[in-house]
Amino acid sequence: MDNKIGVLFVCTANICRSPMAEAVFRSKAKQAGLIDYLVIDSAATNDYRIGEAPDARAQLVAGRRGYDMADLRARQIERADLERFDYVLAMDLKNMTLLHRLGEPDLWKKPKLLLSYSKIYKSKEIADPYGAGEDRFEIALDMIESASSGLLSAIRAEIEQRTHG
Repeated sequence: MDNKIGVLFVCTANICRSPMAEAVFRSKAKQAGLIDYLVIDSAATNDYRIGEAPDARAQLVAGRRGYDMADLRARQIERADLERFDYVLAMDLKNMTLLHRLGEPDLWKKPKLLLSYSKIYKSKEIADPYGAGEDRFEIALDMIESASSGLLSAIRAEIEQRTHG
C-alpha cells in the first residue's frame, strides 16, 4: 500500500455498518489532514450482497450527518485483506469469529472490534441495524462516530511516529 496505513471495516453484508464506518472514518481523516496517509475500505464476511450499494436507511442517516456513501459497493473480504490492511475492524463478535476462520493463527491478533476504540460506549459490539428501524441506524452511527474518533487518534499517533521517527 505504498507505505500507507490500511484501515478496513468489516460487517456481515457490507451494506450497513461497515460502509457507514468507511464514510465516517474517511470524513474524519480528511478533516484531520491525514487522508493522504491512509487507504480506507470496507468489506463483508458474507457474499449475499456483493456489488450492491449501501442500504437506503444507512445512506439516509449518514447523509443527514454529511457522510456520502453513494459510490460505495459491497464486496467480500478475502484472506489477502488480513495481510494487506494494518487495521481490520469488525463490527461484532460474529464478524470477528469469521475473520479468525479466514486467517492463519499468525493473523488472529489483527482483527479488532471497532467499538474498542470508543471512549464512550462500554459494549463491545455495534448491533446490526438491518432488520430494525431507522433509529437503530442512528444508534449504530453514533457508536461508529465515537469509535472512529478514537481510532483516528491511535492512527494519528502512529503516523507521527512514522514521519518523525
